[in-house]
Amino acid sequence: MNTIRNMSVGMMSLLLLSCVTINIYFPAAAAERAADIIIDDVWGKRQKTVTPPEAEPEAGLQPLKQPIAAQILEWLVPTAQAATVDLDISSPAIASLQASMKARYRSLESHYNSGAVGLTERGLVAVRDATLLALKDRNKVKSLVADENKDRNALYAEIARANGHPEWADKIRATFAGRWVSRASGGWWYQQAGLWKQK
Repeated sequence: MNTIRNMSVGMMSLLLLSCVTINIYFPAAAAERAADIIIDDVWGKRQKTVTPPEAEPEAGLQPLKQPIAAQILEWLVPTAQAATVDLDISSPAIASLQASMKARYRSLESHYNSGAVGLTERGLVAVRDATLLALKDRNKVKSLVADENKDRNALYAEIARANGHPEWADKIRATFAGRWVSRASGGWWYQQAGLWKQK
């Protein structure tokens, strides 16, 4: 009787241990790819991306045999496969924001080049040095910066929403913040730890 009870407790323990919760983690690599695509389109830059070749399995290697208990457990509770997540950046709202930012870039580019406007740590833009702007242009540039930041904030939120995870907005913003700086032209200014630096 004790043997049957011990076996039952053992099987129940195995079944409880085999319960798997699948968490969807933030897809950082997919977010970087999405950011690069959008940034390259907005700034009109096309950089070649190199896809690493897939590793080929070595010939002659045999898979390891699983212990009997693991085979039984796998038969009772199939292995959970984690879903791979790829970010969708093709929604009409994202396309509209992207087009608006692309059109505005033509007006902002010279101000990035002069250092009057820089990239912030929050994935936005800011007037870094207003003295580099002609007096007559200051209000226009401030307006361009405000419109750009409005679109960028909306873009980060929309990418998160379009992918069914509005809670990812801050992580998407952080990813974009790094990618804007990474893909910026030499001589442009960006913030790091609250300080302005030139690339």
